[in-house]
Amino acid sequence: MMRRRVMRRAVVRTAVVGGTAYAAGHHAATKSAQQQQTDAQQDAQIADVQDQQAAQQQQAAQQPPPPVYQQPAYAPPQAAAPAPTGMTDEKINQLKQLGQLHESGILTDAEFDAQKQKLLNS
Repeated sequence: MMRRRVMRRAVVRTAVVGGTAYAAGHHAATKSAQQQQTDAQQDAQIADVQDQQAAQQQQAAQQPPPPVYQQPAYAPPQAAAPAPTGMTDEKINQLKQLGQLHESGILTDAEFDAQKQKLLNS
């Protein structure tokens, strides 16, 4: 009796394994020709995309890297030197004195203008 049980188990296992293998093989065999063609087209498209990506990567590797530009360091604007006017410190002081004399009433407008012109033209 023990032998029969062992035999039955072996037969059942074989049937289960065999049935699974049969089902898998049958599924592949019953795939329609149209589905197989669609699968082949998809595989070809995937291969094309992979080829394009590889070509782009190879092309990018061959190109030199873009130049790196450094922004110049910021330099604060320098104060512009006063434009040369031909005026010396002495002349400026004399004009200030003339202005004070004019404001205090010692010099008239005409005298102030005459002295100012004389200083500026010298």
